[in-house]
Amino acid sequence: MSGMVEKTGLGAWMTHLSLILGILAICFPIYLAFVASTVNQSDLIRPPMPIVPGDQFIANYKDALFRGINAPVWQMLLNSMIMALGIAIGKIIISLMSAFAIVYFRFPLRNVFFWLIFLTLMLPVEVRIVPTYEVVASFKMLNSYSGLILPLVASATATFLFRQFYMTVPDELAEAARVDGARPMQFFIDILLPMSRTNIAALFVILFIYGWNQYLWPLLITTDPNMNTIVMGIKQMFPSGDDVPNWPVIMATALLAMLPPVCVVVFMQNLFVKGLVETEK
Repeated sequence: MSGMVEKTGLGAWMTHLSLILGILAICFPIYLAFVASTVNQSDLIRPPMPIVPGDQFIANYKDALFRGINAPVWQMLLNSMIMALGIAIGKIIISLMSAFAIVYFRFPLRNVFFWLIFLTLMLPVEVRIVPTYEVVASFKMLNSYSGLILPLVASATATFLFRQFYMTVPDELAEAARVDGARPMQFFIDILLPMSRTNIAALFVILFIYGWNQYLWPLLITTDPNMNTIVMGIKQMFPSGDDVPNWPVIMATALLAMLPPVCVVVFMQNLFVKGLVETEK
């Protein structure tokens, strides 16, 4: 088979050994966290730390999900899920539409508007956090899902990526659609969207994880414990002063917080890889 390089003998063994060592290095801390989430608090405080799962799995995870410390974990997971989905879907929709307008509509200063959008990459949330907070507060969106999502929903990176992809689409497709009487939005929905499927999937995975891991912005605009996100919740589970953290519940919460991003990556891995490596559509 031309164009393929297959390692045999020592090379194959070394490759597989490197992969196995890498997987162990990544998975061992996760395994320890799982073990810590299945034992009693006293088992963790008293050395040595157990390396075999205990018998408190159901009790600890039930305690985390339905009691938590400041708020039940299921509520924080729901808040994070709504926020991550809202940010990912909103960013993709806005980026698709803005890139479509920049590439396929002729209007004055369209390249200037594109570069103005692109320049916002130099202004992350941390830089514009005070004026953004003032705007959100003036619209009475504190402690709300709209306040969590809307300030983070624009994406210059996604707009740039979709613009670059649209510029590779042959002009003949747009001309043929125009000859057939298709309206611009019909061309966008029937032709461009299906062609952008893998790009959308790859960006969705990245943007979902970006939204899921947000910490500073939710911390700033939420004061109601019922609006806490899971990343905030984990941080708030650590007590101040000399109090001993409830490590089994904290570790159970940390593992529960990992599940949604992992599931998104696993279920969308094929489209995700295609969207990153495909050059021909």
